[in-house]
Amino acid sequence: MNFDLTEERQMLQDSLRRFLRDRYDTATRNKILESDSGMSTEIWNELAELGVIGALFTEEQGGFGGKGFDIAVVFEELGRAGVVEPFLDTAVLAGGLVADLGNDDQKAHVEEIIGGTMQMAFAHGEPTSRYDLTRVSTTATEKGDEIILSGRKAVVVNAEAADMVVVSARESGGQGDADGISLFLVPKDAEGLTVQGYALLAGGRAAEVILDDVSVPASARLGAAGKAADAIEARIAAANVAQTAETLGAMETAVKLTKDYLGTRKQFGRPIGTFQALAHRFSDLLIEMEQARSAVILAAGHLEADRGARERNISATKNLIGRVGRLVGEESIQLHGGIAMTQEYELAHIAKRIVMADHRFGDVDFHLERFIALAAA
Repeated sequence: MNFDLTEERQMLQDSLRRFLRDRYDTATRNKILESDSGMSTEIWNELAELGVIGALFTEEQGGFGGKGFDIAVVFEELGRAGVVEPFLDTAVLAGGLVADLGNDDQKAHVEEIIGGTMQMAFAHGEPTSRYDLTRVSTTATEKGDEIILSGRKAVVVNAEAADMVVVSARESGGQGDADGISLFLVPKDAEGLTVQGYALLAGGRAAEVILDDVSVPASARLGAAGKAADAIEARIAAANVAQTAETLGAMETAVKLTKDYLGTRKQFGRPIGTFQALAHRFSDLLIEMEQARSAVILAAGHLEADRGARERNISATKNLIGRVGRLVGEESIQLHGGIAMTQEYELAHIAKRIVMADHRFGDVDFHLERFIALAAA
């Protein structure tokens, strides 16, 4: 099989890598992390002008990509530079759901997202749901021409900066049932919607979102009533491709930093990378990296496959990336020593993002069990 990028994807990768190399260094990122918003609107707009957001949507949706490999190319470069801006949450998750399920009026927001003038968040996880996508207790009750939303959403990334929030709520069925879950497009300033924000360990911001009898028109529903579960699962699969590719890019940076350090740090009159014990440990990282790269390619290539193949490959990749990511993060720090933990050094942020990526959309144990269940089905 030919795994070379198409000419268009190669051009996108090259231009994005050049931009981030010139505009997104450690000092710039640290300033962003220390800011109240936890992101840079300037960087966001410049990347939108570069076409990065458009690459995450299909031509039918107003973009020029949207396939598994388009998502992987973009997020590998974002991960390589340790970008903290919420492209995954605005474009892949919330924006993707609007593009997949919305009517013509709702889909008009996709053009604003691609242009960089609108941000969104996806409020789905709840305090007791962990990684279970169907465990939704937030309720949606019809009252005339209105829908009343009540409940609490946990760790909603980018909720503070979002103009609109895609909220999941149950219209029928019991907690844990796939049937009965609907999605609603809710303005962030809707009466009764409260956002309690906080900084995330690996960069960016999230919030607890409280819906206290929030009233929205029935036209705010995305797609058919109670039939959103499949669309949510498909979008989480795309998000997993994005995140595993992002983690792969971050691991590439960690390995490069480690290689450079082993070649420059001297002990007993020679670079420490020439000592066999350290060379063997570094070689192990290179081997694991190749496995990780193959897994991401596999997941990206199966994103448009049937559900069974798609979900099996997503879980297999998420499990492997989680295991390799922890190894790369820990070994890179060990081979560096104390300098790796200093905020001014690039690896400190990169290692955080590698390790914390495992805790979103399912960790290694969750996806191992899920893969076994899917393979046996």
